[in-house]
Amino acid sequence: MEYCVYVLFSASYEKHYTGYTSDLQSRLISHNELGKGWTSKYRPWKLIYLEKFNLKSEAIVREKWLKSGVGRAFIKTLKH
Repeated sequence: MEYCVYVLFSASYEKHYTGYTSDLQSRLISHNELGKGWTSKYRPWKLIYLEKFNLKSEAIVREKWLKSGVGRAFIKTLKH
């Protein structure tokens, strides 16, 4: 199974969201159409960054790094 770490951007609210999943298509639909959590408040979301991993543990480590201070600084350099 393949795992993806991704970063979404909401242009309307200038917000980023970072997560990981094994089913990116379903996850994007959830963020933009179905979900009722935090991300539903800032729709629409655009995928601006994606990394793929073979192991879930690797994806989790990368997601945690992207959520760190250094990782957030990296995310701010990404084109929207």
